[in-house]
Amino acid sequence: MTKAARGRGLVAATLATLVGIALLIGLGVWQLHRKVWKETLIAAMTARLDRAPQPLPPPAQWSALTQGADEFRRVTFTADFLPGEQALVYAPGSALRTDIKGPGHFVFAPARLADGRIVVVDRGFVPLAGKDDATARAPAAPQGPVTIVGYLRWPEQRGMFAPADDVKRNTWFVRDPAAMAAAHHWPTVAPFYVDQEAPVPPGGLPLPGRIVVNLPDNHLQYAITWFGLAGALAGVYGVWLYGRLRPPA
Repeated sequence: MTKAARGRGLVAATLATLVGIALLIGLGVWQLHRKVWKETLIAAMTARLDRAPQPLPPPAQWSALTQGADEFRRVTFTADFLPGEQALVYAPGSALRTDIKGPGHFVFAPARLADGRIVVVDRGFVPLAGKDDATARAPAAPQGPVTIVGYLRWPEQRGMFAPADDVKRNTWFVRDPAAMAAAHHWPTVAPFYVDQEAPVPPGGLPLPGRIVVNLPDNHLQYAITWFGLAGALAGVYGVWLYGRLRPPA
């Protein structure tokens, strides 16, 4: 190999190594930023979940509510469920409910406030039992006014791998009250929905429950891994460079 060719190879290897190290360090720094973000989110969720429930904000304030500032606020309000109306959201489990151990359906139902506005309520969870029809296993919503305690939640964005909703079978795979309302011809609904915490209906189904903060925070471990890989790559390059530049014996 000519001296010029060896020089070009050395430059190419050095550049590739520097790019690799920069990329690995960048991933480590990104994980540190994610750690700060996750800890801030956990602190905000914990603070909101620990507060006593407050009255549901009036409709005039709904447009000012945001997911970042208001999700998981505990609220209470009185409403009447629209008779016979519900939508079932399939879930393999729940990261926010320690009492849910397997797959099943969350039962979403429209509730009418005193002024006629509609808030969709996630009434609770119905475990999947063989091939049972979740609709049959979830008793209809109670008639008459119900005082509900729950959490403000925001609609989900459909992920790349989420199945298409089966409107004919009333089975949904994304928590999207507006889409449910359109399919079932419900009146215009609030821009949020409410996860019901209480009351528990007679018979226990659908089962409402308390949300708990159970978010994994492994970002420091990931950051150390990326920084360690960057250091290992630098070490391998150093050994290679030493061997490349060492004069022949």
